[in-house]
Amino acid sequence: MAVANSLIPGLEEIVKHGDPKRRGDAVRKISDLFLLGASQFQPAHVDLFDGILTSLVPQTEVEARGELAERLSTLVNAPPQLVGLLVRDDEILIAGPLLRRSPLIDEPTLVDIAKLKGQSHLLAISDRPTLSPGITDVIVRRGDRDVVRRVAGNAGANFSHLGYAGLIRRAGDDGVLAVTVGQRDDLSAPQLKDLLARSVEVVRRRLFDAASPGQRAAINRVMVEITGTPKHLAITRDFATAQRMVQKLHHADELNEGALLRFARAHQYEETAAALAAMSGVRIATIDQLLKGDRDDPILILGKSIGISWATVRALMVLRLGPGRSPAGPDVEEARQNFERLVPATAQRVLTFWQTREPTSAVPL
Repeated sequence: MAVANSLIPGLEEIVKHGDPKRRGDAVRKISDLFLLGASQFQPAHVDLFDGILTSLVPQTEVEARGELAERLSTLVNAPPQLVGLLVRDDEILIAGPLLRRSPLIDEPTLVDIAKLKGQSHLLAISDRPTLSPGITDVIVRRGDRDVVRRVAGNAGANFSHLGYAGLIRRAGDDGVLAVTVGQRDDLSAPQLKDLLARSVEVVRRRLFDAASPGQRAAINRVMVEITGTPKHLAITRDFATAQRMVQKLHHADELNEGALLRFARAHQYEETAAALAAMSGVRIATIDQLLKGDRDDPILILGKSIGISWATVRALMVLRLGPGRSPAGPDVEEARQNFERLVPATAQRVLTFWQTREPTSAVPL
């Protein structure tokens, strides 16, 4: 402690009797000194700082520990005992930076933390530049929707056969996850087939639209195996008949929310799109793009802007998935809350933009 006292006068007294604020101030000063010379320090120097900081940190405030973890998260010679202490903290503000980036955290530690900690810790681990199958197996098994989507989108994550099976199984009820998994370069042909077999038509189209030319050819080959007939997923719908029907309803003053709800519940896609186009004043090609998109937000905005109820909006969400399928419960509840919070004036402004936008243009949300 003599050397340590020369660095921070009164350090021994702070360690024994200092309050969290004094300890935090001492931690900042000592970490400043460490970072200043970290690139030249020998192992003995690192051990010295490790011992001092480890004795101070447990009783410091969360903010001070979080700041320290952030500063140490990219160092290859950070004090190892201190890093091991901070990375296991229950506060994600503290553990998060190290879980995301620290090169000192080995696989056994990550696996252990992934098994024991909550979703915020799993989400942080999912952001690491590389992840082994041993880690992703745990993440896929324990992670919630957001965590699994994040790890599936991490190009540096590697998955075992079991891990991929878990991803594909969960993707059957999560279109966003299905599209993310389908775009991975390490997805095998049998895994792609399994993914497409579990996906509804609208998800297959989204995946096809997002795929590279080579991937599109592979998707079509798999669809031939699944259906037994050639099937090109980049389909073009004929809305002419549906538009004539909707026009008749309009002239008879029968084009209303009830008619739209009947179309949606009967999974009459063309008639639903034509009714939405007529009720909103948006081109039907743009409506088609909105319905085929990756998110439910456009449906919420359309519904709010034309004044339809949540029940009808929910039926539109189900329509996109196809007969016999429905969105996952958490997705429905999240959409309901977003729909209720959506301000009509805001929805109307977006609708006005869509009314004047060309169908092939990007759709802002």
